[in-house]
Amino acid sequence: MEAGLLAQLAPAVVPQVHWLPGGGAVRILEGGSRGSGAGGSGTTVVWLHGRGHSATHWFPYLTVLARSHRVLALDLPGFGQSTAPDTRVRSAEDAVGFFTRPVEEVLGMLEPGPVAVVGHSLGGLVALELALRGTVPVERLVLVDAMGLGPEMTRASRLFFRAGPERLARNLGPWAMARMLPPPPTPLGERLGALGYELMDVPGGRPEAAHAFNALVPLTGPVFHRRERLAEVKVPVLLVWGEREETLPIALADEAARRLPQAHVLRVDCGHSPHLERPERVLPELKAFLGQGATDG
Repeated sequence: MEAGLLAQLAPAVVPQVHWLPGGGAVRILEGGSRGSGAGGSGTTVVWLHGRGHSATHWFPYLTVLARSHRVLALDLPGFGQSTAPDTRVRSAEDAVGFFTRPVEEVLGMLEPGPVAVVGHSLGGLVALELALRGTVPVERLVLVDAMGLGPEMTRASRLFFRAGPERLARNLGPWAMARMLPPPPTPLGERLGALGYELMDVPGGRPEAAHAFNALVPLTGPVFHRRERLAEVKVPVLLVWGEREETLPIALADEAARRLPQAHVLRVDCGHSPHLERPERVLPELKAFLGQGATDG
């Protein structure tokens, strides 16, 4: 399934594997160029997926945005075709570094200028962390049902993640997983749902990434978050949230918008993945937000 989607992205967007000086590799889907497209801002847009997904899940957006922007969609460390870093994870802070440091390293190699970062779920936490750490010059943030904004996550989602999506996929098969995680009822949604199963049904699972994720999401108590530091994010932020979200309550977005100096909430009639469930709703808003100048409010 992924091979077919990548073939459709080519030649506008192509996969590249970048080896890191400290060891390991990050796969990136790369397309567009700075200043490309009539009236385009040329801002580089970095795309970070959620737990268990890959860069290819941004398929509906990449060729469109590549007409006016450089696009870099990364497989997060330990997921997709990116390797897991050689990092011992003993705490939630270690886990944040597990996912964030390789992203910082590869972006430092590829993109020294300002970037806009779009992150979903776990990728949203990494996007927020990039903005707070300051090593990567982030000028805009789009956080889609993002982790990291507060301590809440539903009990059912915690149990699902702890059971292990990869283990469940191998044991239950595609039909049962589609019932558990129903894809959007569109041809594109069904293809992306099949891609999700293909990525989960991987021999041996993804133990390093799963271990790091579990350090961020305990079975009880607060999940890892940066709520008290949100006021430090001075750049414009677009919060995209599903109104029927069953993993991260929409109250997280509302509270974050009160704390972030420049934030707007886009509510979408869908669940945890607005970018996949309602791309026709999200894409126009995303294009408008990313097309604004770096100093606009």
